[in-house]
Amino acid sequence: MRDVSDPLTVLRDDPVMADLIDEHGPVHVEPAENEYQRLVVSIINQQLSTASANAVRERVVSLFEEPITPTAMLAVDQDALRDAGVSRQKVEYLREAAEAFRRGDFTRSGLKDSSDEDIVATLTEIRGIGEWTARMYLIFVLGREDVLPLGDLAVRNGVDELYGNGDGSMTRTEMHEIANVWRPYRSYGTKYVWQAYESD
Repeated sequence: MRDVSDPLTVLRDDPVMADLIDEHGPVHVEPAENEYQRLVVSIINQQLSTASANAVRERVVSLFEEPITPTAMLAVDQDALRDAGVSRQKVEYLREAAEAFRRGDFTRSGLKDSSDEDIVATLTEIRGIGEWTARMYLIFVLGREDVLPLGDLAVRNGVDELYGNGDGSMTRTEMHEIANVWRPYRSYGTKYVWQAYESD
């Protein structure tokens, strides 16, 4: 009988994933300790290269003497955030998200009874949080194990290169069908696609 308790055992039913597991070793999907701070990272990462996002993130974190909380974000000097490389628009997004987090409970415990799609719908009501950021929140903040973020260009390109011709012709429907083999651990499969894409 198929062992569905172990993500990597499930993923090994896909020969491509089996090769990636052998190449990269195990990956983990775990909830973040500080939900708002991890959301800050996702907002900073929007539309930036990995290197640029990492540099901005380090400068932003250095502005805070403790983990970044909604209260701390609303208190920090906005010009300091701009000087750290955060655009004016993203400063507004960070502050609006902070206000939302003060009004509602977006922690893992607060959302434990909500479906992935309900969480995406709730988060995208916050200005500056689109579907991509909401699905990153599911994976990296809440530790949800069965998320397939096809709004992420690296995921689409990675799946196309690993399973298709690498020419961008694969449809999202075809990608969903490929990833069905990874259920209920599509977040793990996504992480392997990222690793393969970033290592090329």
